Amino acid sequence: MSLDSLQDFIAAIEGIGELVRVAHPVRARLELCEITDRASKLPGGGPALLFEHVILDNGERSAYPVAINLFGSMKRMALALGVSTLDDHGARITELLNLKVPDGFIAKLGLLPRLLEVSKFPPRVKGGAPTCQDIVWRGDEIDLDRIPIITCWPEDGGPYITLTAVISKDPARGIRNVGMYRVQKLDKRTVAMHWQRHKTGAEHFRAMAERGETMPVCIVIGADPASVYSASAPLPPAVDEFIFAGFLRRDPVHLTKAVTCDLEVPAAAELVIEGYIDPREEMVVEGPFGDHTGFYSEADLYPKVHVTAVTMRKNMVYATTIVGRPPMEDFYLGHATERIFLPLLKLTTPEIVDYHMPAEGGFHNLVFVSIDKKYPGHAYKVMNALWGAGLMSLAKVLVVVDKEIDVRNVSETWWAVLNNIDPERDVRFTMGPVDVLDHSSRAFSYGSKMGIDATRKLPEEGFTRPWPRVIAMDADTRTRVDGFFTSLGIEQAWRR
Repeated sequence: MSLDSLQDFIAAIEGIGELVRVAHPVRARLELCEITDRASKLPGGGPALLFEHVILDNGERSAYPVAINLFGSMKRMALALGVSTLDDHGARITELLNLKVPDGFIAKLGLLPRLLEVSKFPPRVKGGAPTCQDIVWRGDEIDLDRIPIITCWPEDGGPYITLTAVISKDPARGIRNVGMYRVQKLDKRTVAMHWQRHKTGAEHFRAMAERGETMPVCIVIGADPASVYSASAPLPPAVDEFIFAGFLRRDPVHLTKAVTCDLEVPAAAELVIEGYIDPREEMVVEGPFGDHTGFYSEADLYPKVHVTAVTMRKNMVYATTIVGRPPMEDFYLGHATERIFLPLLKLTTPEIVDYHMPAEGGFHNLVFVSIDKKYPGHAYKVMNALWGAGLMSLAKVLVVVDKEIDVRNVSETWWAVLNNIDPERDVRFTMGPVDVLDHSSRAFSYGSKMGIDATRKLPEEGFTRPWPRVIAMDADTRTRVDGFFTSLGIEQAWRR
């Protein structure tokens, strides 16, 4: 059964015992972030939190509770996407990629259920009064100060809306994009839109600016969990995130027309901020912002959004997240992407066995890749393929190991890497685009990358010595000891 709203998701989280309700008064400025930071660094990601008594910047109690760290554990991330493990969706994608028309009438009939599943994905526009428009603010009613938008870190440029699904359209082709971009509140009726130059929303803005047209935009907070995740997913520009969310949910996302612009938004969303960007206006200063790298990103110029309407559900719950020094909630969203998109990565680079982005690397700083090595230079071929693949082009350090290494085990991977490399021989450097949040690069969004080949070396690669065998106990001995090891009491003695 799909979770059709954020409040369905919160109820499901509470049902598995991973929600903590916080009744103590907590300030939206800094205090809520500090509490969440401590909670998210507990083993396993800590609980989801629902702050029921939030104090606004003017000292008043917010009319709306704040939900945070909803996706911040492996169990909750799988729950959000309706699976037992995140690899389940990867398996579904693999099955779809292997769709081949079989021989024989009966075999072809067996293909119909899989084709029918694909046909269910497109979102559906829902008529009637959607719950996301139970309450509508227009004109002088618009007051973002009444929303418990949090200020995360002491040097942030202001309060930030963080767990977003920002909706825009390609002006030429009409293709929708839904992206998770941070949004800084400037005042009661304007916000600054932070979309990095590599993102599709920024492409739409540049296209609208070239045409001299005003750009409509909707900022959705608190959609169904599959749609929230899909906004963060690195999909190709031509793939509608709501179609992908429908695939994950196994049920279409229901949309409705926005009140003041020609865009469609999730009908069950908690909150929608509608507005427009005038490309003829000067950019505004956005930032600084305490980012997922663990450092403040610098202030820069970004487009200003004029708010034309705010719509919400009755009894709205405001959903947000924080980023900072990892691990935090964003690690689990990123891990879902890692698992779900592995089959697509294998489609273009089939020698990849697995890959992993450790939390400490902040996604783009470090990527471990295991490959089925077949020939000399194979590791470098994979590095170049990945640096040419979408947002993987921003990866700063790529480490390639052999197929038997479990790259999701960071300790095992570093053991293999540090034993297998000759630094001068096995490290390569190249130049290319880097994440705009990388403060260490030599120029804004441009810098060097490092590739480490930690695979077994072949004679053609200049290695003439024998490659040693890995130490491992024989299977018979392991099996015998498995039969009586627990009875020795060693583990129990150590745990007391």
